[in-house]
Amino acid sequence: MILLCNDDGFNAEGLRTLYRELSQEDDVIIVAPETEQSAMGHAITLTQPLKVRKVEEGGKLIGYAVNGTPADCVKLAIAVLLEEPPRIVVSGINLGGNLGICALYSGTVSAATESMIMGVPSIAVSLDTYENPDFIPAAKFTRKLIAKVLENGLPEGIVLNVNVPPVPENELAGVAITRQGKSRVVESFDQRVDPRGNTYYWMAGEMRFDEVEEGADCVMVSKNYISVTPIHFDLTHQPSIETIKDWKL
Repeated sequence: MILLCNDDGFNAEGLRTLYRELSQEDDVIIVAPETEQSAMGHAITLTQPLKVRKVEEGGKLIGYAVNGTPADCVKLAIAVLLEEPPRIVVSGINLGGNLGICALYSGTVSAATESMIMGVPSIAVSLDTYENPDFIPAAKFTRKLIAKVLENGLPEGIVLNVNVPPVPENELAGVAITRQGKSRVVESFDQRVDPRGNTYYWMAGEMRFDEVEEGADCVMVSKNYISVTPIHFDLTHQPSIETIKDWKL
């Protein structure tokens, strides 16, 4: 069984395209947020109950829609909803890239990370566009990558963060094994006033590409390579441990 999740919501086209591609050869089930949960990061729900709705199409159960975050969905699926753990969890296909620092905010990436924490290998997949998306090349690549992960396994504590350029399959330059870049979204805030005279702000922004060196995820995607970045949740900077010890706190 392959478990699919995302942060764009149960009915998002990227998720449904991936479901159609994978279900041709495998048993696939979706456990995903009822509504969009983009940029939720690794948030989990503690102050309200999680409600689950079965979703059937054509007389067949295709999954469960949950009124929670992507991490909630993975926790609930593995711990409660599925009779046995899935062979692999795939989060995506996300609308928009999860490159550089953006991976830290991503609910898509966090769903995959939660799966890894729970002992199930996982992949996060994103298509680097918001306009006229064609998810089929990303879905086909994901199917191939799943086979490789199941064949070879992943190093302990590692998730694969995949970003696919928005070009036709025959224009893909190849696959690059990359590092997480440092590029980030530079925020702007549009100040507005509501009908009662209260000021509020609408956050916007655009990606600022700070890197030009080969090997960074954003650089390679800009060159039409599929970026595959092995990431992990251990935030410890090991070289700094001895430095801080020398402070004699």
